[in-house]
Amino acid sequence: NLLEGALLVIFVLFIMLRNLRAALITAAVIPLAMLATITGMVQTGVSANLMSLGALDFGLIVDGAVIIVENCVRRLNASPTGLTLRERLELVYSATAEVIKPSLFGVAIITLVYIPIFSLTGIEGKMFHPMAATVVIALLSAMVISITLVPAAIAVFLRNGPGVHHTEPSGGSSVESERSGYQSIYERLLRTALGVPVMMIGSAALLIVGALILSTRLGSEFIPQLDEGDIALHALRIPGTSLQQSLDMQALLEQRLLNFPEVKTVFSRLGTPEIATDPMPPNVADTFVILKPKAEWPDPERHKADLVEQIEASVRELPGNNYEFTQPIQMRFNELISGVRADLGVKVFGDDLNQLLTAANEVAALLNSVDGSADVWVEQVTGLPVLTLHPNRQQLAAYGLTVDDIQSLLSTAVGGQQVGLIYRGDQRIPLVVRFPEPIRQNADLIKALPIPLADGGFVPVSEVADVVLAPAPAQLSRENGKRRIVVSANVRGRDLGSFVEEVRQKAASEVSLPSGYWLEYGGTFEQLQSAEARLRWVVPATLALILFMLVSAFGNLRDALIIFSGVPLALTGGIFLLWLRDMPMSISAAVGFIALSGISVLNGLVMLTFIRQLRDQGVALRDAVIQGATMRLRPVLMTALVAGLGFVPMALNTGIGAEVQRPLATVVIGGIISATTLTLFVVPVLYFWLHRRSHNKASLSR
Repeated sequence: NLLEGALLVIFVLFIMLRNLRAALITAAVIPLAMLATITGMVQTGVSANLMSLGALDFGLIVDGAVIIVENCVRRLNASPTGLTLRERLELVYSATAEVIKPSLFGVAIITLVYIPIFSLTGIEGKMFHPMAATVVIALLSAMVISITLVPAAIAVFLRNGPGVHHTEPSGGSSVESERSGYQSIYERLLRTALGVPVMMIGSAALLIVGALILSTRLGSEFIPQLDEGDIALHALRIPGTSLQQSLDMQALLEQRLLNFPEVKTVFSRLGTPEIATDPMPPNVADTFVILKPKAEWPDPERHKADLVEQIEASVRELPGNNYEFTQPIQMRFNELISGVRADLGVKVFGDDLNQLLTAANEVAALLNSVDGSADVWVEQVTGLPVLTLHPNRQQLAAYGLTVDDIQSLLSTAVGGQQVGLIYRGDQRIPLVVRFPEPIRQNADLIKALPIPLADGGFVPVSEVADVVLAPAPAQLSRENGKRRIVVSANVRGRDLGSFVEEVRQKAASEVSLPSGYWLEYGGTFEQLQSAEARLRWVVPATLALILFMLVSAFGNLRDALIIFSGVPLALTGGIFLLWLRDMPMSISAAVGFIALSGISVLNGLVMLTFIRQLRDQGVALRDAVIQGATMRLRPVLMTALVAGLGFVPMALNTGIGAEVQRPLATVVIGGIISATTLTLFVVPVLYFWLHRRSHNKASLSR
């Protein structure tokens, strides 16, 4: 991806500048900035991860250099031939000074918008902090290189043009009289747009409103689900299933899984290990299905989701099992977040276990009725067969026995009693005495156990107590001191946010809970809520920071707001492209919008700065808008193209981890397209319209 992005940037620079040396000088910023970035990451201890490396868009790195190089090349081409090196240095210095302010402010704004990302916490913070740090270091390095090495290289390695005719407006800023083809077309379109400013501004406002409405229909999720390449499934059996029976059932399951040609290896983990870091009962097994590389599949084009559906249909033919399908890392990720291994866990809180179970079954039925639900499962809290003793106290008293006598006997016979230790080297192995398995599982034989009496006689257990094998609670879970049952579900084929919202609405009307009972929602959705709450103030803070920088650059709020209009215009394209690619809003997309808000103001900043320079030189308002916008067309297109094309490989990537990068790249590409298209017309039209109105009001007041 990095190599493809670099080649695309160099190609665009060559096409737009029509000068290979200038393109190579601009592209030289990339390796130099990368070297400085790696050095900075080592010095600051920033760890490289998938997001930090993928976010290094070379278009952003060279944006500042593009503006400077384009203006230097334009001035050199418009100068007479035969300039000495000193004269070229002076010309390049003058050309750099013309655009140094918008270039530095533009790159500074792009850099500063990444700073609020450091306020993210939790999982999203650990994922995006290295990315933000890497981008900030890269942009600062590129900024220093762009204003030092790049102008010097332009003066030394580029020769001035063949004496293209040029005009010098008052103030000395050169404006070429010749226009390229696309500049002439753009100038005609801009003149037409200036004639209907209200229509242009109104159309842009309608697009923004339409994008805001569309954003409410995108749905939401925490982080796009990664395709890990393997499958993890839980085999759930009824409580009380013996260890041996679970092993036999697991062997049948693994054999069924190995029948699929796409499966390479299957292994399972069942029960509780000696170091009980992840204890599980014998009736629950973690099964890991390692798949072959896709090139070795009978149909390499087959989607993994189709394979999971086929596997699920096949293993459900085996009796006595229930299943939850997930992925190894995803399973642990969800479990670490909230203790729920699925995408969503609906927690039912209350006191009475039977009432909790009734409510949980209602929630499970509701989840099954919602489109997109899969692997719905109610936590197994009942059904564990337990040997239960009901003593007959009158009979015990008649024989001179106590409840403790009969309990001690049954405890030794069934549970076992330690009678000694076996030493084997450093190991100490307890010696336990108890009945063999067949007797322990036979209630009739246990009832016939003789209990010794004080006079030397015996009485069977059945004479003094009733022993039955009856179901009992399998587990009692508590959270914050309250009993709870978890109903878990995975989400397939739709976004998590809209799924949970639909579940909430249905639960409020269809699930009846007595007083003292309530529902809470956990799983990945819990982290999504936390991230959304933080982004509600991070995004406004970012926008306020951009506006503050623009006011600092221009010295007045009106021109700053004109450039700031590029932000909603850019967000419009990002939202529409997410919708076209059927991607929900996620934390990755939100970070893309934060980055886009900085990128979108750069083009407007460059264009408006040049228009203001012409106004300061005495050029009429309309002529200044047309000339300034036309002369800045090439750098605007170049910065947009190199920034957008730099994200194209990331947006189209299908490798491992691409699911996280694609929303970010999609947002930036869509936003750059809309921001560039609309900025070329809306910003100059808005500037012309507002300044003409203020000029007319000033004339009337006089």
